[in-house]
Amino acid sequence: MKNIKLPFFAAILTLGLLNSCGTDGCTDPTATNYNSDATKDDGSCEFAATEYKLSGTLAADQTLDASVVWTLEGRVIVPSGVTLTIPAGTIIKATAGTGANASSLVVARGGKLMAEGTASAPIVMTSESDDITVGQTSGSSLTENVRGLWGGLLVLGNAPCSFSGDVTELQIEGIPASETNGLYGGSDPADNSGVIQYVSIRHGGAEIGEGNEINGLTLGGVGTGTTIDHVEVVGNVDDGIEFFGGTVNASDLLVWGQGDDGLDIDQAYSGTISNSMVILNSASDHALEIDGPEGSAPGSFTLNNITLVGTNDECSATGVDGEISDYRKGATGANNNVYVMNFTDGKDIELDQAADNATYMSGALSFSGYEFTPATDGGSDCFTPNLTDGSIFNEKAGDATCTFEADGATICTVVATGSNTVGANPSDFSWTYASSKGAF
Repeated sequence: MKNIKLPFFAAILTLGLLNSCGTDGCTDPTATNYNSDATKDDGSCEFAATEYKLSGTLAADQTLDASVVWTLEGRVIVPSGVTLTIPAGTIIKATAGTGANASSLVVARGGKLMAEGTASAPIVMTSESDDITVGQTSGSSLTENVRGLWGGLLVLGNAPCSFSGDVTELQIEGIPASETNGLYGGSDPADNSGVIQYVSIRHGGAEIGEGNEINGLTLGGVGTGTTIDHVEVVGNVDDGIEFFGGTVNASDLLVWGQGDDGLDIDQAYSGTISNSMVILNSASDHALEIDGPEGSAPGSFTLNNITLVGTNDECSATGVDGEISDYRKGATGANNNVYVMNFTDGKDIELDQAADNATYMSGALSFSGYEFTPATDGGSDCFTPNLTDGSIFNEKAGDATCTFEADGATICTVVATGSNTVGANPSDFSWTYASSKGAF
């Protein structure tokens, strides 16, 4: 029996010694070169390129999976006849790109974007540098002061616009002329580009050329068939949201820490923007910049219940320009129930040129129901507002026949902090990144 047992135990001992040494290889089951026999990972694992990527021009309808993080690489086009559906809670991280190839999502005329987030599960469009993960609404690696890491979201439609020379279509800014899917404008005021709800767009605005940046959300010729509400833009290089013509109505918009203007209106935009907020920081220019028609086609916007929040440090303005609003090029529309707060002395609401004086005096540009709370420091007002001397309501052309400055007292009431009865409802923005960071 001893002659039988000794070789057996020797074999077992040898096998144990071999196993203790282990086999080096890739031990990650998700790797393409996974070695099931390996007991020690040697760092050789290789992984297939992610399938959760958007790039180029979509060839067919596509619905994203909210359980994974998606990569947006380069200029992604949703062309005519194609629908991109983004479910609630989806996170999209854009690569940087360079120049004209900066990563951006472009919904072309005839294409549709169905981006339907919820208050508890918003859709987040951000940079690949953001460490946000699935199930989160914000990461920790970036702040509102990080800008220009990718492009932005552009939605283009067939609704009417007012273009110089009365052409019917134009190439949108931020997209090179070689991209034919960059055209916008048409004759269908009820055009439908889809749904954009509870979407947060962060850290965008990459330059494609000198002085040519992409807005956080660009709306070119977008029609009333499109639904846009509960949209946030944070830390964009250029404007937060810009309306180039079109007729779409939008509500519950929030822009924070943009590098240029908060809400920008051009080319006879003729929709209504309601219950919306712009919060400036040290990088910001105007809260509102509003231009009139460029061609003969008229248009008239409406602003209802808007809150504009300035920025200062111990009563000194900290914005690049930090103005309240600027009306230019014969702007036409109605500004109703606007609450202006935290701006310092010298920051104003401007009629830029004689053409704006003319639209104001004719009633085509109107202001009503304003309330104003000056910036405070240590519980005291930074200055005593004067509503009729041109320091807040400012007619810049020097036209003695224009009554805009004198009408300030009729347009506006000075109120104490927290006593406003107009403007946006802050509770409607509790879902936003800005709210989580105490921006208002």
